[in-house]
Amino acid sequence: MNRIADIRSEYIRAELDEDGLAADPQRQFEKWFDEALRSQAAEVNAMVLATVGADGAPDSRVVLYKGHDDAGLFFFTNYESRKGREMERDSRVALVFFWPELERQVRIRGTTQKLSDEDNDRYFVSRPRGSRVGAWASNQSEPILNRDALAHRFATTEARFGDGEVERPAHWGGYRVLPNVVEFWQGRANRMHDRIEYFRVGDGWSMQRLMP
Repeated sequence: MNRIADIRSEYIRAELDEDGLAADPQRQFEKWFDEALRSQAAEVNAMVLATVGADGAPDSRVVLYKGHDDAGLFFFTNYESRKGREMERDSRVALVFFWPELERQVRIRGTTQKLSDEDNDRYFVSRPRGSRVGAWASNQSEPILNRDALAHRFATTEARFGDGEVERPAHWGGYRVLPNVVEFWQGRANRMHDRIEYFRVGDGWSMQRLMP
């Protein structure tokens, strides 16, 4: 059985050159995300979201990227969850996308702002009915006795709605991440990876290469 220290991969698929990059990191992200979609990467829209806890310590979990506009990237959650409470206190966040099939990673640092009720309602109605019921049934991040108790809460909530419409609860909605630093990482041989970082300069962006 191999030791953990012996587990490694050699990255040889591609390279990242400044001349081929978009001037705006959002356009570059769109390009990479489209390529990840075409590669049929597993959980292509999964991203790690890191927040700042009340004690100043980092906290992270995987959430799902659900779109973007020219200002930033969207995800949705329970506003009263642990991450929701943390973002209410401190809007600074970090995101990480990792697509091992392409040997690529994208890191984003920025701040969050809540989406509008109209944006939240539009996305909520697109979710499967069970997910909409679940948004009412779960007090996300709060303790519960066991799995049976959770199943009972779901069944009770489902029965309450019956065949009626499941509207969005006020405690559920989306965030827009407004980036101020975006790094594109392409794995390379011998751990000499390509790292290109975009950073805000006034209303625009500048970029620099980082050592691996």
